[in-house]
Amino acid sequence: MTASPSAPAAPLARYAAFKRMGDFVFLSGIIAVDPARSLVVSGYDDIPPEAQALLGRTGEMSVDIKEGPILAQSWWVLDRIRATIESAGGSMADVFKLVQYFRDLRDYPHYNRVRKSFFPTDPPVSTVVQVTAMLPDERVLVEVEATAYLPQGR
Repeated sequence: MTASPSAPAAPLARYAAFKRMGDFVFLSGIIAVDPARSLVVSGYDDIPPEAQALLGRTGEMSVDIKEGPILAQSWWVLDRIRATIESAGGSMADVFKLVQYFRDLRDYPHYNRVRKSFFPTDPPVSTVVQVTAMLPDERVLVEVEATAYLPQGR
C-alpha cells in the first residue's frame, strides 16, 4: 500500500536512518514524524489523500478521530520503511524482521491491518511490545524498526 512517492526516513537527531552490515540492512526505529514540516502525524489530514482512501477514511468525525491517528501513523511508518529499504536497493520483500513498539497495545489490530497491506503474502517475523513513552512526545503511538536481508551485488 503506497500513495505518492515518499522520502526515506530522516533521523530526528544524530544517528543513521539505516546501516548496511554485509548482506543485512538495519533500520533505526521509525516514527510518524515529518522533520521537513516539523510535524507529528496525528491523523488522516497529515498523509496523502490516496493513503487516506486506502486506509478507509470514513468522513465521520466520530470514527475518523478514533482510528485516524493510529492508522495514519502506521501507514506513515511502514511507508518510510518501504522508501528507506528501496533507497538501499531493496524492497519490502527483503524485510524479514520487525520490532514494533506501541504506547497502547490496543492499537495493534489497526496497525496490523495496515501492515498486511505492506506485506500481503509473506509477513516478517515480528516482536510487539508496549512502552510508556517515545520521543519526541506523547502523540507518537508507534515506532517500528526493521531488518532486511539484501545480498550485496544483486
